[in-house]
Amino acid sequence: MRQQKTKIGLAGQPNSGKSTLFNALTGARQHVANYPGVTVEKKIGWYAGNGENVEVVDLPGTYSLTSYSPEEQVARDFILREDPSVVINVMDASNLKRCLFLTFQLMEMQAPVVLALNMIDLAEKRGISIDTQKLSGLLGISVVATNMKTGRGKKELLDTISALADTSGSSGGIGLDYGEMEPFLRDIESRVLAETPQLPAAYPLRWLAVKLMEGDSEVIRLVASVHPSPEDFTADIERLRADFESRFDEMPEIHIANRRYQEADRIARSCMSPGQARRLSWSDRIDKVVCHRLMGPVVLVAVIWLLYYLSIVQGYNVTNYTWPILAKIRSWVEVLLPGAGFIEIPVMRAFGLWFVDSINALLNYIPIFFILFALIAILEDSGYMPRMAFIMDRLFSRYGLHGQSTLPMVLGGIYVGGCAVPGVMACKAIPDERSRLATILVIPLLNCLAKVPLYVLLINIYFASHKAWAMFFISTISLLLVLPISKILTLTVLKKRPTSPFVMEMPPYHVPTVRGVLTRAVERVWLFVRKITTIVAAVAVVVFILMRFPGISEERMAHYQEEKHKAVSSFIQDIEDTDYADAIDPDNIMDFVRYWSGYKNARLGAGGGDAAKAVNERFREKDPELYEIVTRQGKDGMIAYRAARSLERSRKQLLMDMKNEQIHNSFLGWAGKSLEPVTRYAGFNWRVNVALLSALAAKESSVATLGALYESDERGESLEKRMASKETGFTPLHGLSLMLFMVLYPPCLAAAIAVKIQAGGTRWMLFSIGYSMVLALGVAVAVFSGGRALGFSGFQAMWIFYGLALTLTVVMGLVRNRPDFDVI
Repeated sequence: MRQQKTKIGLAGQPNSGKSTLFNALTGARQHVANYPGVTVEKKIGWYAGNGENVEVVDLPGTYSLTSYSPEEQVARDFILREDPSVVINVMDASNLKRCLFLTFQLMEMQAPVVLALNMIDLAEKRGISIDTQKLSGLLGISVVATNMKTGRGKKELLDTISALADTSGSSGGIGLDYGEMEPFLRDIESRVLAETPQLPAAYPLRWLAVKLMEGDSEVIRLVASVHPSPEDFTADIERLRADFESRFDEMPEIHIANRRYQEADRIARSCMSPGQARRLSWSDRIDKVVCHRLMGPVVLVAVIWLLYYLSIVQGYNVTNYTWPILAKIRSWVEVLLPGAGFIEIPVMRAFGLWFVDSINALLNYIPIFFILFALIAILEDSGYMPRMAFIMDRLFSRYGLHGQSTLPMVLGGIYVGGCAVPGVMACKAIPDERSRLATILVIPLLNCLAKVPLYVLLINIYFASHKAWAMFFISTISLLLVLPISKILTLTVLKKRPTSPFVMEMPPYHVPTVRGVLTRAVERVWLFVRKITTIVAAVAVVVFILMRFPGISEERMAHYQEEKHKAVSSFIQDIEDTDYADAIDPDNIMDFVRYWSGYKNARLGAGGGDAAKAVNERFREKDPELYEIVTRQGKDGMIAYRAARSLERSRKQLLMDMKNEQIHNSFLGWAGKSLEPVTRYAGFNWRVNVALLSALAAKESSVATLGALYESDERGESLEKRMASKETGFTPLHGLSLMLFMVLYPPCLAAAIAVKIQAGGTRWMLFSIGYSMVLALGVAVAVFSGGRALGFSGFQAMWIFYGLALTLTVVMGLVRNRPDFDVI
């Protein structure tokens, strides 16, 4: 038995079947995490081999091992620094020539490589025949033909891994001849060996020399960090690169890439029989429609609509079945907490229910996420995802986005009705870091479903005669703002973030496996739940304190106690001439209140029929006298019932008044009033400020808070009427300013946490909150103060702003991003 633990790395290009091989080797023994400091997913699994647990690491799919993207960096760092026993180079057998480009780089790094010619059955169906023995001889490494869906080649692959791991060294492999560049490489090798002798002990000398000639920034920094004269060494490398370019009229990195492709072509021609490969495959036939200039976008819209419909619309429908489970958990917790008094709510009870509600609000997204992640896995495994990126990249790249930004933006609410949380979570698939961060930062600015209630409220109040136009404006203005904002972000704060050349591969279509889809969906949902719940716990405590303390003064509490005694005394007086006068007194009034509430809730949940009869029987047995009151039996029962209804209304009103006063006197209320000197230029008063601050937890809270702040004594009056009557100074310009502020509003709590997870740091979460807050306030102030100064009505200001946003979008689309890499 070997003493050293065996560790295997799976390296390969995207869509080469790496995940399928990983699942075939490890089964259910796997878990997912992130590499430290980046958002790249790290999948680790185990299998039993020769009496030991063999660790398998599924490296991110990558076309090369440069330092352009985080995926390339983590894959390269794993091979160089974690000393894997074996690296399995998983290759699509149908694309031998293209895939050898990565194989040469692995061999240059002196990794112990085994080549897995995966999906060999698909290649054979296309008439491609590969002489594996000859290929092995030409490359100098072991080659195994596999098809992990059927298990073909699995045993041979495991035997080869075991044999290579036992040798504890490099698999050998040919050394690529770079022709006229060889003297330059030898010169660099000599200098590195002589001037930084510690480096060749840790890194392959030949690989260091090639990367330095390529101008790899990470390797240049590595050598410079230990070199006694780093500036001189770096300058000498640049002189060598310039000398090569001037002598051979070819950039060094392009020469290196060309030599690799030439050698790949030579080897592929030597050992591969193309057979019927040139015949149009069924994948090519599908692509004639899916990637067609006109039909492609039509198919894309249909696919996105179906994905949106199944994950968002049907996902919300599924929450109708899962929400009662969460509500039941809340009820269980409620029983364990200290009981509520007539108007006294213990802090422990208030906090406990607040905490559970905060967690439940996020757990309620799980059905949506599960469907979404399963559908994304299907798109990935089927091979459609690269086609989606191909179709949209031409437009989105003008604004610093990526073709694969399409799906997250649709989920986030590119029109109206999405949700920022799944939109941000779907950004994981975007391979370009700069574009991924830009997409993550702009998705919260799209029109998620939670913003719609406020839009509808304001349109009904201030644009009632132009509802259709106002809805069109608010539905499309977010996209006109998001595109130029994304472009500005990529030109400024994201300018130095790494980006990679747009490499588009059209892999053959595959039928996804049920196991693969479900495994990936469960993995991603679990990762979300594990991370998001721990963060919410801390944030929920902070928000609770801000909204609850310092609370109502003793003097005001004495006032509410007096109002309570009046309400209870009135109730006792109303029933004193009935048969129930002795059953209820001020000392046991809460027993009756709980019985009353319990019966109403139970009947509401039971519906009708036998369930309702069972509820009646249960409450009759519990207390026959009180049961007569809640069911209005007889003349006395009717009198007591009316008195109880009045008592219930009085209690609700008192609790509502206390809640309003608590918000008014809370740190959040104080913040709302403190912001008035600034926000008044946007047309906001302290009540609007409080409503907007409460939306930081969830955007739906804005309307709910306004409902509490504009509570009326007159029953049945709509919030539109209450707000309009109490804010007589508000005009349509106020409404427009508030709507635009909500469009650009910072991400809610759940979305902010999703930003932290996907962007890989708290600072990005804080930045997404900060920049959008400043932007939202700036736009609201400009529209309100500017519109009022120029004498515009709200409707006029709306379309002038729309014209400006459209112009800005067109102009920013004409500004080109300068690539930070050389196009090969």
